[in-house]
Amino acid sequence: MRRYAFTMLELVFVIVIMGILGKYGVEFIAQAYHNFIFAQINNKLQSDAEMAVETIAARLQYRIKASVIGRKSSDNNFTAIQSASGTQYDILEWIGSDEESFRGTTAPQWSGIIDLDDSNATYLVSPGTNTNNINTTITNLSHNSGTDINDSAIYFIGSNSNQNQFGWSMTNPPPIFGDQTQAMHPIQTDANSSVFIPKVGSFSGEDVYEYYQLAWTAYAVGIDDYNTASNTGTLKLWYDYQPWAGEYRKSNVAQSVTIMKNVSTFQFRAVGSVLKIQVCVKSNLVEDEKYSLCKEKTIF
Repeated sequence: MRRYAFTMLELVFVIVIMGILGKYGVEFIAQAYHNFIFAQINNKLQSDAEMAVETIAARLQYRIKASVIGRKSSDNNFTAIQSASGTQYDILEWIGSDEESFRGTTAPQWSGIIDLDDSNATYLVSPGTNTNNINTTITNLSHNSGTDINDSAIYFIGSNSNQNQFGWSMTNPPPIFGDQTQAMHPIQTDANSSVFIPKVGSFSGEDVYEYYQLAWTAYAVGIDDYNTASNTGTLKLWYDYQPWAGEYRKSNVAQSVTIMKNVSTFQFRAVGSVLKIQVCVKSNLVEDEKYSLCKEKTIF
């Protein structure tokens, strides 16, 4: 048997096909790799941004609504959340109701009800409340040694109040509440575990309402360590500080945790008591190409 080699025409066809594969095959592989990286980064940013807005919303859900403010990190000026429009107000701050103690284990540890018949200017009776259990919960949740129920305060639901009555003014010296005329009422415990005693002043002459919320910390969310070169920063949550005791977001007692890095935008606005937050993140996809993604959440 005789074997025949490729003809010249066959060789030409092979060379042409190899050239086509060489030109477009590499581009196809590169595009497929680019799409894979894009999908991976997109999925990660989607997940991280979703986690960020859900983390913030979980805390905002149990906010004392009258306490929410927008603050300017540039000069620490603040205003009611309904008036905090524009990008200058970049810090969202509020006082949170102690939801962990309220849930308790088998029953709420504070009832949220004041027995007006048995209360007077020297103490408040809260049926169904166990201040010993509340103290244990607050101590376990707090990172500051010594923070307990005697650092907490109560807010009367339905009382007339404004943002200046929550202790937000970062003056020097700090505005430590010295009486019970403000929106937050510092309290301490009694031998009777269902009784609150005023920590400062008395309730004589003050309006006492039947329903209340207990709080032991304020919260703040904003971008820290902003990098002007990349236009991103670290989204942080500050907590474990009491404005009614003269403490503030960046004091030496407040704790902070990182929610997310590479955040380009954190925005918020309010319509009545409804809040809407937005978190935008950036990532370097390939070389100088920028990819941005935003997530929003509405909190009632």
